[in-house]
Amino acid sequence: MNPSRLPDVADDAAALARPLDWVGMDRIALPLRVHGTDGEVVQVAASVDAAVDLQRAGARGIHMSRLYLRLQEAFAGEALTPAGLRRVLQDMVESQRGLSGAARLTIRYDHLLKRQALASDHAGWKNYPVRIEASLRDGHLKLALAFSAEYSSTCPASAALSRQLNAERFATDFADARPLSPGVVGEWLASERGLAATPHAQRSRADAVVELRASFDELPFAALIDAVEAALGTPVQTAVKREDEQAFAKLNAENLMFCEDAARRVAAALAGDARVERYDVTVSHFESLHAHDAVARVSGSRS
Repeated sequence: MNPSRLPDVADDAAALARPLDWVGMDRIALPLRVHGTDGEVVQVAASVDAAVDLQRAGARGIHMSRLYLRLQEAFAGEALTPAGLRRVLQDMVESQRGLSGAARLTIRYDHLLKRQALASDHAGWKNYPVRIEASLRDGHLKLALAFSAEYSSTCPASAALSRQLNAERFATDFADARPLSPGVVGEWLASERGLAATPHAQRSRADAVVELRASFDELPFAALIDAVEAALGTPVQTAVKREDEQAFAKLNAENLMFCEDAARRVAAALAGDARVERYDVTVSHFESLHAHDAVARVSGSRS
């Protein structure tokens, strides 16, 4: 049968005529080409939400199948860039033949980064679920990146309380021992008696949404994640031998932080990045001391 002779009720007039903000599809499965750890281009599986506005009040619907088919090969030929996203969004608008003037995409995938161990020669892959939010309206591209970074947070208050108990035990054990040699003290510190208490720590997460400035031609997920993890100082590790675990314990002692401290560290890192126009950050400490989480939120613009 000739497709042109098939009925198309989408051409019928809308019963309750009015424009619609967005119409489209969610969770479209698509292949995506992105830059990997060493700059190489790799293919990943992505979930894509795609929509256009419906400007013509009396039109019953958009051309959904055209939108879907245009997207099937949209990201297969080259690595994803802001310029590439602009082309795809413009193509989405043009596919509607006058029905639409704006388009938007939300792209989700898992970004893999290879991470070197802290002290040993080993390395491992770390998974970062990321999201790209892109929209085009009146020729203006708006682009935001969302990502999360997991880290360890050791409580400063708990550390202070633990140090007090350690000091009290030391004073009790050596009340009559004068003078003390470094060897005796060192042996005591290395024994079970030398650890009266330990501060509580927990896995934590920083969630960031970053709006990019229009002047950049890349999607700097790796660079932004690196900056946030460096600011926090205690990112969750991959390959861990004993020497790596010891190095991680040392980092935790050097980076005691409440959720408020963590939020300020992340904000400072993003505010100083020339690629960032605006940021919204939420840090969550999944407490080991009590059943509820400690959470801090901060937002701002590039300094």
